[in-house]
Amino acid sequence: MISKEQIAAGYREIQDEICAALEATDGQAKFEEEVWERDGGGGGRTRIIQNGNIFEKGGVNFSAVHGKLPHTMKKALNVEQEDFFATGVSIVIHPNHPLVPIIHMNIRYFEMPTNTGETPVHWFGGGIDLTPHYVVDEDARFFHQQIKDVCDHFSDEFYHRFKTWADDYFFIKHRDETRGIGGIFYDRLTANEEMNWEMIFEFSKVLGRSFIPTYTELVNRNRYKEFTPEQQQWQYQRRSRYTEFNLVYDAGTRFGLETNGRIESILMSLPPTAKWVYDYHAQPGSEEERTLSLLKKGINWV
Repeated sequence: MISKEQIAAGYREIQDEICAALEATDGQAKFEEEVWERDGGGGGRTRIIQNGNIFEKGGVNFSAVHGKLPHTMKKALNVEQEDFFATGVSIVIHPNHPLVPIIHMNIRYFEMPTNTGETPVHWFGGGIDLTPHYVVDEDARFFHQQIKDVCDHFSDEFYHRFKTWADDYFFIKHRDETRGIGGIFYDRLTANEEMNWEMIFEFSKVLGRSFIPTYTELVNRNRYKEFTPEQQQWQYQRRSRYTEFNLVYDAGTRFGLETNGRIESILMSLPPTAKWVYDYHAQPGSEEERTLSLLKKGINWV
């Protein structure tokens, strides 16, 4: 069986590939790296890109941490063990252009050792989702087709199952709207008769490597389009919804804070500028109203 060290090495390689490709796409900004260590065990590489031609703020972070789970996280994960190991890559990109979408991706592995000689409790998780400021049907269909192709290569059931999971997970309950147009989300994916650990790890890596061809296509489709100050203001309003979800509901944020993670790395997902407009109502028939109408669960894009 693959080791946790092999999984971490594979994720580090994916972080390197994505950072190089994003720098080439932006054409100006370069990632700044901070290598950090976690009190209690492990550490990571935080890489931030800012103030570029198209990327206003983004992060591509790698971590491999271990130690003791606090009681609150044991309860949240429904496990009895205290010792844990977790590794993964987490990405959030906020463009400076309202017609270029926000994107998030996460691939991760979690392990809890048991008694000597016994199989550890372990699983893979992750996902990718898109948050357009304005929903463009053609772009939404392209995005979902890309990730469906990845899923279908491994299982006919993955896309529908993980898309439904994403619709339910990336949902802002207090607003009764989805964070964006969804994508896929999965957790506690383990080996079974149809898929062994090597295949699950391969799925995780293939999903990670789908990020660049998918997102660069969406960036290049829209980055040179003109936009108005009003559209930029709408972008800032949509960013506020993104912020609300990440601070109120996101499990990764909670896990990082509860396990004494690095605060700057955990909160790198927040946008540089966001606005909360009191009691906002979109103009009837506007693109803003149309976008709000599409922030719903269960929309089939492919």
